[in-house]
Amino acid sequence: MADDCANTNQEVTFKAALKKTWQETKETFGGVIRAPRALWGINIADIVVMGLTYFGLLTVLGKFLSENAGLSDVHAGWIYSFLTGGFTFAMLFLGGVCDKIGVRKALFASIILIVVGYIALSVAGTLNLGMGIGSPMFYLILAALFVMVLGNGMMQPSMYAGVKQFTNEKTSAVGYAMIYGLMNLGAFLAGLVSPFVRRGSVEAFPPNGISGVLWVYTGLSVLALFVTMAILTKRTVEKSTLTQINESREELAARKKIPMFSTVILGLAAAVSLLLYVHTKNNFWYLPLAGFGVIAVWDFLRKRPEHPFRDSKFTFFIFILIPVQTLFAHQWLTIPYYIDRAFAGTAVGNNFEFFSNINPILIFFLCPMVAVLTSRANVYRMMIIGTLVMALPTFFLAVGTTPFLLMSYIVLMTIGEAMWQPRFLQFAAQIAPKGKTGVYMGVAQFPWFLTKVVTGLYSGWFLSRYCPNPELGLAMKPHTMWFIYGLIALASPIALILTKRWIGKDMHERAMAGAAACAKTCEETGC
Repeated sequence: MADDCANTNQEVTFKAALKKTWQETKETFGGVIRAPRALWGINIADIVVMGLTYFGLLTVLGKFLSENAGLSDVHAGWIYSFLTGGFTFAMLFLGGVCDKIGVRKALFASIILIVVGYIALSVAGTLNLGMGIGSPMFYLILAALFVMVLGNGMMQPSMYAGVKQFTNEKTSAVGYAMIYGLMNLGAFLAGLVSPFVRRGSVEAFPPNGISGVLWVYTGLSVLALFVTMAILTKRTVEKSTLTQINESREELAARKKIPMFSTVILGLAAAVSLLLYVHTKNNFWYLPLAGFGVIAVWDFLRKRPEHPFRDSKFTFFIFILIPVQTLFAHQWLTIPYYIDRAFAGTAVGNNFEFFSNINPILIFFLCPMVAVLTSRANVYRMMIIGTLVMALPTFFLAVGTTPFLLMSYIVLMTIGEAMWQPRFLQFAAQIAPKGKTGVYMGVAQFPWFLTKVVTGLYSGWFLSRYCPNPELGLAMKPHTMWFIYGLIALASPIALILTKRWIGKDMHERAMAGAAACAKTCEETGC
């Protein structure tokens, strides 16, 4: 009887939990659906420009650089580092643009730059400009990617600042999850569009049709620009604003300009040291490079007592995520190569773009669902569980090379990603002071910049050693590669567990304080 009573109570509790979850899901998604029109303008740019075209480019860029531009795997990895790392690095300097000129203008400017970059990249793949490092094609590709770096570096902080501006305390959690999910939906669509266009463009754009894919991405970016401009009018932005994120003119005028002359000189000295190293290949230049770089950072931060990097706990929190974030970078640095080569001659290998982009469609459905189910969970605990769930499946690929193990890795790794990544981005935006949302989003992404750069520097070497092009006739040993990558990723959850007493409680309290401040603002403004 006691067991029956216990089972009955457990069943009632489980039903009540399901009912509550369903009610919260309806209310939350209903709020998102009824969200201001301006939010959907941001979502259009997100799904097409940040999702479909950008991640679609990352999927085919390695093959484009190897087969069309004649670069080695190692050099292609360096180009990936330049694009993806430069994208995040640019946010450090361009993240605050939206705080100064507004979300609308910043978003338009960023898309225009991205369109210009796609046009140049498509031209480079279409015209006969030579191949290899030092060719006109190589330099045109670098120029195109540099322009795109500037555009992307301005775009993502603008979108997250827009989510904060156009949502309230009831819709913000899912609003952030949706912006992340829609970006991934666009990436999945790229996996459907790219193989179809690539195979149909081989004759018009030899040797592999990828230039045809780039022209399609150019056209889609132009279309997204006009649609976004049509939706995000001045009137729409004014009517849609629920949370004030910009400083007033009086507040801006009251801020004192900080002299930056010494910081600029130190930064230039570090840049000159880097150029001398590249030119001479002399390791001696590492010393002044590191020295001037460290002093420049110190000089920059000492003049900004409120800068996020002055917060030791927050800084440790964002930097300790680097090991597990390498798995994000391998989504384009390694996974497309791995599927194309390790599964060569199979349906999986012939459609490597599709299988490389299964993760994004899973994220699209999982992010909002996980956001609802974990909206009140301890932020730090979610970071530990999420990073652990994301890292462990990597060892599946160290066991064998089969479609089942590949899909198991993708699904479980994606569940872990959905558990912690959107919460991290939301946390960074919530703790940002008024008028500094873009800056905080850019700073929070700085470790992501380091991840992209460092991972890109060694991924090409690992591919050439453990997963080389089958045409070279070398031995394939991808299991060793993934075992090493799994060990690297595990460092993040282990470090978060070991430092839980030091920063765990503080991180959670600050996230709750940010949410409470947002709720108070909405209550006062009646949003």
